[in-house]
Amino acid sequence: MKAPRSAFGASTSRGRHQRPGKAGSAVARAGLFVVALAAAPCAGWAATHDVTIEGMKFEPAEVTVRAGDTVVWHNKDLVPHTATAAGTFDSKEIGPGKQWSWTARKPGRQPYVCTYHPGMQGTVVVQ
Repeated sequence: MKAPRSAFGASTSRGRHQRPGKAGSAVARAGLFVVALAAAPCAGWAATHDVTIEGMKFEPAEVTVRAGDTVVWHNKDLVPHTATAAGTFDSKEIGPGKQWSWTARKPGRQPYVCTYHPGMQGTVVVQ
């Protein structure tokens, strides 16, 4: 005599638990998909934006990002530079061939300069 089975294909007699059948597997897969989908906005939605420092200028001079995005300044000049927005961020010295990053948190316009070369100016717009 066969043991009765639950709706998910597991044996219900003598406390034995067998591997779920197709119905149980489908429900488990659907549950995992929902959990993964719910976690997706927390991971991987932030973007990285590059600003090149070359020829004594920031390129692009203005970059638009979203809160949570990261901006990376890459110094391709032969001299050190900074990316400094008063009260918001300060890279300190970015040496030749080096980079520095900052993660945007609050919406707004953030004008910045190179403190070594004040004619070098840029803006980060955080949406």
